[in-house]
Amino acid sequence: MMREDYNLWVEQFRQAFPDGEMPTFLARAPGRTELLGNHTDHQQGCVLCGAVDLTITACVAPRGDNLVRIVSEGFGALELNLDDLEPQPTEIGTSQALIRGVAAGFAQRGHRISGFDAYISSQVLSGSGLSSSAAFEILISTIFDHLSQSGLSPVEQAMMGQIAENRYFGKPCGLMDQIACSVGGSVYIDFADAVEPMCEQVSLNLAEFGYALCIVDTRSDHGDLTEDYAAIPREMAAVSGWFGKTVLRDVAEEAFWSNLSELR
Repeated sequence: MMREDYNLWVEQFRQAFPDGEMPTFLARAPGRTELLGNHTDHQQGCVLCGAVDLTITACVAPRGDNLVRIVSEGFGALELNLDDLEPQPTEIGTSQALIRGVAAGFAQRGHRISGFDAYISSQVLSGSGLSSSAAFEILISTIFDHLSQSGLSPVEQAMMGQIAENRYFGKPCGLMDQIACSVGGSVYIDFADAVEPMCEQVSLNLAEFGYALCIVDTRSDHGDLTEDYAAIPREMAAVSGWFGKTVLRDVAEEAFWSNLSELR
């Protein structure tokens, strides 16, 4: 980042927090897209996904207490006290839930957490299908990781983000979104081991094959489709259960197709 860009971030931070300390670092996380494998992560399947060049960025100043203050461009301000890290029913579906959930993940791993002030601006539009929630989780995890010097791996940070989204935010997502945002680049993931999925960065230059990844603003919003999203893994579980299996990975493809009419 050019020096004048950093100075602009500092200026915006100072406008947001005139009473705060000077910021000391920038944190950034990308949005993500699926290349192959949609809704296969929660079925212990395989996915090819990738980070995009649209990011969410925070200009951050550490605090000496457990208070988190965030001003997000276009979204306003929020405050959160980290003294209580239990899920709060009143925070379901909010940014506060994600922050609290990620902080709890660090604390449960024995890492020190502390408050901070952050001015945030995002190119990953909410409800755009680019996993703005996962990008936000990885951004917050990156901030806590820097403040605590925990040295957690990208996959560990992704797992904390998923738990935050599942238990605190209330969306039963798989792990693909968070891994794509935390690892970066193009990533192949095999979820055969749901606890420790196999992740491998792959070299992928779409231009070499005459392709380009285009992100189109459809001016629609799927931010209110959580229940519709949650129905997909439930229906997949019903199908795998029909075969006496827990996940679709364990169902033979031939058996699936030969029983399709009965499944329907």
